[in-house]
Amino acid sequence: MSFDVDIAAPVGGREIACAFTAGPGCTILFGPSGAGKTSILNMIAGLRRPARGHVIVGGEVLFDAARGIDLPAEQRGAGYVFQDDRLFPHRRVAANLDYGAGRAGSGGMDRAAVIDLLGLGGLLDRWPRALSGGEARRVAIGRALLSNPRFLLLDEPLAFLDRARRDEIIAAIERLRDSLALPILMVTHDADEAARLGTQVVRVAR
Repeated sequence: MSFDVDIAAPVGGREIACAFTAGPGCTILFGPSGAGKTSILNMIAGLRRPARGHVIVGGEVLFDAARGIDLPAEQRGAGYVFQDDRLFPHRRVAANLDYGAGRAGSGGMDRAAVIDLLGLGGLLDRWPRALSGGEARRVAIGRALLSNPRFLLLDEPLAFLDRARRDEIIAAIERLRDSLALPILMVTHDADEAARLGTQVVRVAR
């Protein structure tokens, strides 16, 4: 599975552009805050339409301005983990995970394997409001994995976490990177995170 991305769009009065190819592993979109990294992620996910260019993942054209191809977000197969987690506050952890599995139909990852991989076994009966930042982030990643994604998008997954929680999520991402044949595209502005987690780093200038 590989990424082939070459896109541009006007955002906030200036043009955001990005072009890269990447294979399996964890590809990092690295640059300062305000550089447009999240906008690029949203264009790949189908949440924002580029003005020109293309997005190809695993050989499938998700967007091509010249050919008039623009698959809706729900057909792109992205597992998207947002900065704010977006867990359902009225559902316990188990039900949040089951929502991801329900979206996958019969083709999702094994639920027990995801719970074990991310260390979620002790959290299943908890409400989102009772989770630490690191725990909530792990649940959000688990829910995304259970939706049977073709690729995983992580938007600043270590943001707003203290050192212990950051180390917890770094370890979880390393396990995903090293044990799953699932391409990951992660946004960060932290050089240490990029160096530790990235199999490839794409620099995004402001």
